[in-house]
Amino acid sequence: MPLVIVAIGIILLLVLIMGLKLNTFVSLIIVSFVVALLLGMPLDQIVTTIEAGLGGTLGHLALIFGLGAMLGKLIADAGGAQRIAMTLVAKFGEKNIQWAVVVASFIIGIALFFEVGLVLLIPIVFAISRQLRVSILYLGIPMVAALSVTHGFLPPHPGPTVIAGEYGADLGQVLLYGFIVAVPTVIIAGPIFTKIAKRIVPESFKKTGNIASLGEQKEFNLDETPGFGISVFTAMLPVLLMSIATILTLLQKTLGWESNSVLSAVQFIGNASTAMLISLLFAIYTMGLARQIPIKTVMDSCTTAITQIGMMLLIIGGGGAFKQVLIDGGVGKFVAQMFEDTTLSPILLAWIIAAILRISLGSATVASLTTAGLVIPLLGQSDVNLALVVLATGAGSLIASHVNDAGFWMFKEYFGLTMKETFATWTLLETIISVFGLGFVLLLSLVV
Repeated sequence: MPLVIVAIGIILLLVLIMGLKLNTFVSLIIVSFVVALLLGMPLDQIVTTIEAGLGGTLGHLALIFGLGAMLGKLIADAGGAQRIAMTLVAKFGEKNIQWAVVVASFIIGIALFFEVGLVLLIPIVFAISRQLRVSILYLGIPMVAALSVTHGFLPPHPGPTVIAGEYGADLGQVLLYGFIVAVPTVIIAGPIFTKIAKRIVPESFKKTGNIASLGEQKEFNLDETPGFGISVFTAMLPVLLMSIATILTLLQKTLGWESNSVLSAVQFIGNASTAMLISLLFAIYTMGLARQIPIKTVMDSCTTAITQIGMMLLIIGGGGAFKQVLIDGGVGKFVAQMFEDTTLSPILLAWIIAAILRISLGSATVASLTTAGLVIPLLGQSDVNLALVVLATGAGSLIASHVNDAGFWMFKEYFGLTMKETFATWTLLETIISVFGLGFVLLLSLVV
């Protein structure tokens, strides 16, 4: 019955948004209340749960999202994004520009959360799209494919890192096998799937994306823009700061170093929120003050960036509220009971449970962590490679992202798509990553 109620909630949401043309945020909140009532949650807990879900999602995202949007806006307004775009076009050529986007997104995606990588890359991808006069989706699909794959399969992302610890898997193996699985999956879900998506929803490839989300876009002559090196360094600074902190943390765990003030300071600086703040301050100088741009003009760019993403933040928070209702309403426990006495391979079982939880709950991280608790009791009865179980869990947690996932709404709003187009591109893309990821994990299990 809980899964039927989830389905009813999703159908109601689609009717409100697509049929009645209701505001997406308002629709998400209405559906959260309705589903909470249908799941039998106590009346005095419903509002608290919705507030906790909205606050929990935005508490994690708002700071990073807001600072990232300002950073991206400063780089774009100073001409840094255009300089990066023009240089990539010159180096790779128009025919290979998708691969340039894939490589850049994969590198950035290894160190950054999906949401952070997206807000950093969006201005650059928009600039390349405008420079070459190609569809924003032609570049956007490979970009989000690389970001999503690294988020699901590769440490130091929270899902694979924490699950590896829960399963007792070797993190080095997870990283090595994760790369082996990730590279072909990105190729299939990125450049190859783009051709398929263009046939499924050709109209969406004629759109220019939600340019309003970035504010007014300026055109520059090449000699008016910052240098390529400083532009890339400014955009990549949060990646570098987080990467250094992550590497030191992994070394500390591997070599058994004791915590000290230096390690604590590096980990503090490498925290996503701190790294984004430092990077923003650095960008204010490199993209503004160092180029004799008045501080008021720089701050106007920051204000515009926040103004443009206000509704998007509310929509993402609404998705978080819906997700929390499903968790507190007992949907996760119901799924656990379905698999109590199974004899399936731990690799397949981990993928199936994570997939059901992902579809039901929305969050990839929540789905993977919940799966770990359900699969751990079965691991003692099998000699399966634990790193592969981690990757199978990660693959399952990415499947069929839809209306209860923040990523769905971010993709829809940034690329200016309808609900139908978002399902045919983003949801299908995530499903391809999940299914092919599992396929490559199963192939690896034959040889390791």
